[in-house]
Amino acid sequence: MGLLSFFDRFRASSDDRSSWGDFWFEPVSARTSSGFRVTPDASLRLSAVYACVRILSETMASLPIVLYRKRADGGKDRVTDHWLHTLLCRRPNRYQNPFEWREMLQGHLALRGNAYCQIITNPRGEIVELVPIHPDRVRMELLRSGEFRYRVTDRFGDEAVLPRGDVWHLRGLSSDGLMGMSPIELARESLGMALAAQDYGSRFFANDAKPTGGWIEFPGSFKDAEAKKVFRESYQAAQSGANRGKVLVLENGMKFHEVGVTNKDAQFLELRKFQITDIARIFRVPPHMIADLDRATFSNIEQQSLEFVMHTMTPWAERWEASIGSELLLEGDDLEVEFDFANLMRGDAASRSAYYQSGIQNGWLTRNEARVAENLNPLEGLDEPLRPLNMVEEGDAEEAEPPDAAADSELEPQAPVDEETNARFRAVLASAADRWARRISRSGAIDEKEICLIAEALAVPVSVAEKWAQEQDGRTLSEPDLRQSLIQLGMNS
Repeated sequence: MGLLSFFDRFRASSDDRSSWGDFWFEPVSARTSSGFRVTPDASLRLSAVYACVRILSETMASLPIVLYRKRADGGKDRVTDHWLHTLLCRRPNRYQNPFEWREMLQGHLALRGNAYCQIITNPRGEIVELVPIHPDRVRMELLRSGEFRYRVTDRFGDEAVLPRGDVWHLRGLSSDGLMGMSPIELARESLGMALAAQDYGSRFFANDAKPTGGWIEFPGSFKDAEAKKVFRESYQAAQSGANRGKVLVLENGMKFHEVGVTNKDAQFLELRKFQITDIARIFRVPPHMIADLDRATFSNIEQQSLEFVMHTMTPWAERWEASIGSELLLEGDDLEVEFDFANLMRGDAASRSAYYQSGIQNGWLTRNEARVAENLNPLEGLDEPLRPLNMVEEGDAEEAEPPDAAADSELEPQAPVDEETNARFRAVLASAADRWARRISRSGAIDEKEICLIAEALAVPVSVAEKWAQEQDGRTLSEPDLRQSLIQLGMNS
């Protein structure tokens, strides 16, 4: 088994080595300094790599794809009756649903830097299927004319040549504009060290009698080297693997001396922690999203999640959108493809409520649009945007309020509509006057900030409040006098 275990270290992730197996089509990676050959599939043995790839793939697959058509006024209308909408949002091919399809392609991009789909069209030239091709089975071939084509090997070993127009090629970061660079290949030394550390830890716990290690003191001596070897192997078999934790029985005066964790072992644990951060750095995924909470706090997790949307997922979405627009849409199609990030940016209930309230009150969001955003059915009569009554357009300002209107409004008191309204108005005014009379009498001064707050509380123009404050400057008024003066200020305005 020792020889088999040695070769197992260099084995690819696929165990199928038949003539049609994936093993023979996977790329042969250069051996790293740690002695491991790092391939995309082998790197998935690292839980941090698997977690990062899952996060990128599942997030990209969960984002809704929206097709827009531009309007003459600069707006955009959603398009749902185009063949591309059916292809991307309903059925990309006969084998997969949209989520599985995008998840698979994004996984190919994250691990190999390239993703391929064979384009299948109907007689009208419309694309009816996008069938994924495993990147390890595709080889780009440059032609003397400057064009290129793809050689694809299927599961049966047969090779097919596909022209450029029959393959949709999604590229990651590229150095030549033709092929994307594999993140796993570029970071193979870092990942090789992580695999070596993981393999070392596995062998440490599998073969040692106890994780802390130790040594056995024997007052006598063994008959020969073979007897010592037999004892050591029997001890290992009785105390390691599935037998770990069983009672240890020693004979002939033997004593077991336990050895604690050494500095070398402690450094090994630190290395394992560092590798998680290092792998998260490769895929630009916040560490807290792969369950590394060492540096996470309640104050920075929300910001890191926002940065994940802006700096990680947005570039990937832009890459998809640009490729779809240039490779799948026809020249005459005036469509735009966008990934909708609204679900990732929703926030909590309080934040969404403040957002909707601001949009509705300021007139740039209708009440039905807010209901639809919350997955509620629209209601009749809520499609018109509200217009704030205290705001007008700049061109209508002179017509809405003549030059002398503001001055007249400061001098002429407003008559109440009825007795009930008058009573409510006086009660609110008295409450505000009480509060500000106490505050002013304690501080003995009125600053500019307080003038603005008084004007807002009493619903009077700031200029009127400033004039009143100037009149109080230098005067010593009691709290009741201030209260009466503030009520009079509110009534006159």
